[in-house]
Amino acid sequence: MFRGVYEHQIDAKGRTSLPARLRETLVGSYDERLIITTALDPCLHAYPVREWEQLEAALAKRNPMEPGVKTLMRLYVASAQECPLDKLGRVLIPPSLRAHAGLDKDLVWAGMVKVIELWSREGWAKAQEEARKEASSADVMRVLTELRQ
Repeated sequence: MFRGVYEHQIDAKGRTSLPARLRETLVGSYDERLIITTALDPCLHAYPVREWEQLEAALAKRNPMEPGVKTLMRLYVASAQECPLDKLGRVLIPPSLRAHAGLDKDLVWAGMVKVIELWSREGWAKAQEEARKEASSADVMRVLTELRQ
């Protein structure tokens, strides 16, 4: 499982290092490839290939003309790109994906169980602030209670 928050930088070519803890999980449980796509939030989602293929298989069983399915395919699947790690543990993030998340120098990798989110430092701070405001909502408390049962 992917967990933890790590601050890194991205170079002018769009390369950034996958944090060592996340890399250990990726290589130990999967392989050295990530599928990176635009998220519905202003960030990116990075999936191990196997997890991404499971998501695609589940989507393939749905009616592609169903409004939610069509939108998800356009926004999430169409933008997805395979991004393998190089020998130094870096990943090259394509320009279109960097633009979506506003990645230009400082970024945050956030482990989210089976997916990793990539945020600009500012975007992550804003998302954390919003999450803290929502943390006392009935929905969050209900989910936490269900998980503990």
